[in-house]
Amino acid sequence: MKLAMILLALLVAVPAAAQTQTEMNISAAAAYATADAAMTAQWKVTLARMKRRDAADTARGGGFGYAAALLQSQRAWLKFCDTQCATEGGEVAGGSMQPMVIAGCKAGLTKQRATQLRDLEWRR
Repeated sequence: MKLAMILLALLVAVPAAAQTQTEMNISAAAAYATADAAMTAQWKVTLARMKRRDAADTARGGGFGYAAALLQSQRAWLKFCDTQCATEGGEVAGGSMQPMVIAGCKAGLTKQRATQLRDLEWRR
């Protein structure tokens, strides 16, 4: 069921012109690259905000360590994303659609992470 949902999502995301598996793999990789670029841009904004928050917060002998905590979180998330998507791609291991499934998984998780990072900006 999970694979069917991923495939349906990928088919919706893949342009109608993509006919071969290679073209669909390339399209899924491009969608992931776009999501990754957006997340990276958001990462820079959120990290800068956390560094400013750390600099302004001297109440606990130098602040909470927001930037350091965010960095640890991002590193853990990157490992999670890679291993989760490798696992999901394992359902079609060795098949020509494995790269598409992995890229689709990474695109979806990366979009979610960008939203998480944006939510961590704490605009107050």
